[in-house]
Amino acid sequence: MKHVLDFEKPLVELEQKLAELRAVSDQLDIRAELVELERQVEQLRRHIYANLTRWQRVQIARHPERPYTLDYIRNVFSDFVELHGDRCVGEDAAIVGGLAHFEGISVIVVGHQKGRTTQENLRRNFGMPNPEGYRKALRLFRLAEKFGKPVITFLDTPGAFPGIEAEERGQAEAIARNLFEMARLRTPILVIIIGEGGSGGALGIGVGDRILMLQYAWYSVIAPESCSSILWRSWDFKEQAAEELELCAEDLLRLGVIDRIVPEPMGGAHRDPEEMYEIMRTVLREELSAMLRIPVEELVRRRREKFFGMGVWKEG
Repeated sequence: MKHVLDFEKPLVELEQKLAELRAVSDQLDIRAELVELERQVEQLRRHIYANLTRWQRVQIARHPERPYTLDYIRNVFSDFVELHGDRCVGEDAAIVGGLAHFEGISVIVVGHQKGRTTQENLRRNFGMPNPEGYRKALRLFRLAEKFGKPVITFLDTPGAFPGIEAEERGQAEAIARNLFEMARLRTPILVIIIGEGGSGGALGIGVGDRILMLQYAWYSVIAPESCSSILWRSWDFKEQAAEELELCAEDLLRLGVIDRIVPEPMGGAHRDPEEMYEIMRTVLREELSAMLRIPVEELVRRRREKFFGMGVWKEG
């Protein structure tokens, strides 16, 4: 792991010391020291990740080594065939999608995609889709409905691209159209928030029968920095904003916005991607098996009731 978050530094320093001791353990009798240091590392690791603030969880969700949509597609699915373009304006690399197989089940997979290098991030617009991306996703959703294939979407974006050119090409309409169409799409839809779930940028491919969220992901109407900028006219209050937004998986499960929390390896998916892929396989197996047993008419009815019921309240 090359990128170290501030709150992880004491743990990383201790892990490095442990690695150095292990390197010379065949030359010196330091078994007792190794056992004690291993105990300290495990104790510190559990303490750090059991007491994360909401802002620290946001930082983990943004970790540059965290698995992205294409990482899950390549390691969890097979026979992936990517489809490009919205058939209106052009291609948007911030959203990827296509046909794939999951353990013999033919599915349509769609998700936000960030880059790992500066050049790749520029090509993918840092995972912030333009209208073409949402219209490409909608084209794939309709393809799934036509051929009776389940849809799986992976959400990981700081938000839809806010540029003037995106608004000129109908950014708001494209997102609204997706919400409308996904609410009534006659095929199972499984949504998984794998990193950042920023506002309408995430919700534009986030209406589904089951909404899952990785343990250290975040999902909110606005990013903490933007919230801080609006309310306090400064980004300096982003940590307080994150607390007030209640944007973590446990918060959203309690509020009924999501249906299930997907556990991550200790410290986050980036610390053990292979374990994360195995967890994802297990979760997909369970969720798809359950959804495919429900008649599509019942799925659509439940889906609409779920989203229509969000935010409804009564005065006491």
